Amino acid sequence: MKLICSQGDLSAKLSLLSRVVPTNPTHPVLANVLVTAEAQRLGLAVFDLSLGMQVWLPATVETAGSITLPARFLSDIISRLPSSDVEVEIEDLSATLTCGMGHYQMQGLAADEFPALPTLDEVEPLEIPVELLLEGLQATLFAASTDESKQILTGLHVSTSADGLEFAATDGHRLAIATFPETMTETPMTLTIPAKALRELERMLGRVASAISFRFDNTQAAFELTTEQGTERLNCRLLEGQYPTYQQLVPTQFARQVTLDRQALLSGVERIAVLAARKNNIIRLRLNSEEQQVALSAEAPEFGTGEECIPAQISGESVEVAFNAKYLSDGLKSMAAQEIQLQLNEPTMPAILSPLGGRKVTYLIMPIQIR
Repeated sequence: MKLICSQGDLSAKLSLLSRVVPTNPTHPVLANVLVTAEAQRLGLAVFDLSLGMQVWLPATVETAGSITLPARFLSDIISRLPSSDVEVEIEDLSATLTCGMGHYQMQGLAADEFPALPTLDEVEPLEIPVELLLEGLQATLFAASTDESKQILTGLHVSTSADGLEFAATDGHRLAIATFPETMTETPMTLTIPAKALRELERMLGRVASAISFRFDNTQAAFELTTEQGTERLNCRLLEGQYPTYQQLVPTQFARQVTLDRQALLSGVERIAVLAARKNNIIRLRLNSEEQQVALSAEAPEFGTGEECIPAQISGESVEVAFNAKYLSDGLKSMAAQEIQLQLNEPTMPAILSPLGGRKVTYLIMPIQIR
């Protein structure tokens, strides 16, 4: 096997793949990247048996072939080479990399030891605009749980029907929902995709401006997109189990509604959070309907107190409610609208944050009981 490719292209692809390589692989070959040279292109793939990624890039292939090489070792070397062409030559299970005046050798493992990545090519794809998918991930993915003991909550719940596409994520304390009525399917579907896989997909999508093909069956999901450098594919195993019936958690009527500038509220929350972090990470919001303003406050006895007032349009009686500062900040950061609406009933009942205008996004956050 012998080929020549761009150092910049190769380094960028290896950097993307290296995040998927398992730290403690169950088999030595899973710490390697599968390198395949064919028909004037170079393929690279990594797989941990649950999450896999495959990318292609242009290359001048003199002799086709395949091998697996240590993924992080290869990435570290390629990233430090000068911006030039890299020649890769494989003989038996030894690889020689040549770039400028530098020559590097490394030992690999046979390509047939590497497990095959599921392709799902037989499944009819659902075409989703990249901008739409990226918007949905940014609006919801942050709310997925990181607690592996509640594995189903570590995923993003995706459902489609004649009413459109919906993303939802919850960790038990908050819930984010994004709805896309323009993307409909004749057959309803529901699946829960690991958030870890979708965070990698989100990084891939940031460099693309086209549609993405989405395939899935009962156990696997696969995303395929085309970039200027070539095709990229990510596949993952779906999470098993019943996702919570989150729609029932969202109130339909509210005693109080507050409209205010999103950036003003976010900036105030981040400043007050400096104090909140010193004690219990709790921020209090005092909704003053008479003065039409929201007062943010926090206190840390050993350090001090802080308060900021933000103009708002408030309907309903005045009330004081408390939230986890990070949860409140995360929700505000996920929205792009200039103005947002806060809707709530009593200080101990779920509150809803949503943008005014643009995409329909619902962010439910549970208040913290004030003692």
